Parts: sequence; structure tokens; C-alpha cells
Amino acid sequence: MNTEKNRQALGIIMTLTGAVFWGLCGSCGQYLFQYKEVTSDWLVPIRLTGAGALILLLLFIKDRENVFAMWREARGRRDILIFALIGMMLCQYGYFTTIQYSNAGTATVLQYTGPAMILVYLCIRNRRRPKIYEVVALFCSMFGTFILATHGNPSELAILPQALFWGMVAAVALVVYTLQPAYLMKKYTTLLTIGWGMFIGGLALTVLRQPWKIHPVVDGETILALAVIILLGTILAFYCYLTGVQMVGATNASMLACVEPVAATVISVLWLKVEFQMIDLIGFVFVLSTVFIVSLNQKKDQNS
Repeated sequence: MNTEKNRQALGIIMTLTGAVFWGLCGSCGQYLFQYKEVTSDWLVPIRLTGAGALILLLLFIKDRENVFAMWREARGRRDILIFALIGMMLCQYGYFTTIQYSNAGTATVLQYTGPAMILVYLCIRNRRRPKIYEVVALFCSMFGTFILATHGNPSELAILPQALFWGMVAAVALVVYTLQPAYLMKKYTTLLTIGWGMFIGGLALTVLRQPWKIHPVVDGETILALAVIILLGTILAFYCYLTGVQMVGATNASMLACVEPVAATVISVLWLKVEFQMIDLIGFVFVLSTVFIVSLNQKKDQNS
């Protein structure tokens, strides 16, 4: 009994740590955008390529035989390219571009409208009517996004149109990111799938956005923030979160992961002096409530 409790406690700590590191990652990105003349066209290719290469290198050292296994079958090649280019690349580029035009807290919350989109997609794919709690979750997500975008006044946007657009791109890409790689993750492990997804997505974005043409301020602070983004906010964040999922389960982990936008918001306020109005926080609550509504009711469905 004590062993199981200790395992659960460790799982909670690992999941929360991963979520906080993700929040820190977004805030470090915002710092680079505000003070170092960095753009998402420069940051995201470096982050994805660097983190992906490090993950693949670690996996190669541990088990070199299986690192290239997915490239030996047609479905593996097809699925990893879809995941890398649509799921990983668009999700990460959309997320950081939203930060560039708004702030880390808002970008993270807009991305959290993705779970509601997943609900809609699954209902359409499975040709079933949504359950009551799914309708409530969808309403909360849409209403929260409306509050964030307009502050309750539909005649004008409270955030830049670019922020809203790229936030929605990140949310749609999150649907692909979540659902599409199921086959790869089951057959080849989650970490290997993420490693290849980041590396390929980063290389593709490098070709598309040409970061070598961008000249930000590169000093010790820039390098430190970039190291935090790659090492803590990417590699360690994914490792901690995925380890936590194995210990506490996906349902509990998805609720604990809601600490990410909270962490991003708190760090933005304390470190970067971002000011949020009360109505922004109300919008945050509505969007994040979606995760709790869905997770708790899915758990009830599984137990019934």
C-alpha cells in the first residue's frame, strides 16, 4: 500500500514538474521576444532541431538498433512525417508565434482549446451524439476563448488578430499532435516518436523560415534562456510528464498538466511584469475547466 502511495506521489510530482517546465519554457520564449529581438522564425527551428537531435542521440546511445526502426516500414514513414510536419511543427510554431503577439499565459490557454476540438472530431468520426458533459465542455472552451479574445465586447478584439489566429492554429495542430501518432507511440515508444517529430519538424521549419537571416541579440542571457527552453522546457519536461503519466494515468495527468498555463501566467506576471485583467482570468478558468470536465467524466464512464 505504501509503495503504491509513494508511486502515486512521485507520479504527481513528476507530472507537475513537467507542466511547470513547459510553463517556464513559454515564459523564456516571451523574454527572448521582448528583450532580445528574437522571433518565432528563429526560436522554434532551433528549439525543435536541437531538442530532437539530443533526444535521438540519447536513444541512439541506449538502443541504436531501434532508433531507425520506424523508417523501415511504409506506415511508419508516413505517420512520422504527418506527425512532424502538421502535429509537432505547426503546434510549436503556432504556440510560440502566439506568445510573440501576446504573452505566454494567453498562448498556453488558447492552445488548451484543443481538447474541445478533439471532442468534436471524435464525435464526428464515431458518428455519435455528444454527451451532455461534452457539450458543456465545448461551451466552456468557446466562451472562454471569446472572453479572452474580446473581453466580452464582440465589436473589437482584446488581443492582436495574429495572436488569435496562431493560437487557433496551435490548438488545431494539437488535435493532430494528440491523435495521429497513436500507432507510432504504441509500436516505437513515445520518446522516439517525439524525438523524430521534433527533429524533422525543426529541419522543415529551418528550410521554410530561414532563421540564419534573422539577427537577434545573442549574449549570455539569450544562450541561457535558449538552454532552459531546450533542456528544461523540452527534454526534461517531456521526460517528467511522460514518466508521471505512467505512474498516475493519462486522465489524472491531463488534469495536473493544467498547472502549465497557471505557471506560465504566474511567471509572466512576476518576471516579465505582464498585466492581466480579471476578465482574462475568467477566460482562463472557462478554458481550463474543459480539461477537468472531460477528464472527470471520462473516468466515471470507465468505472461504470
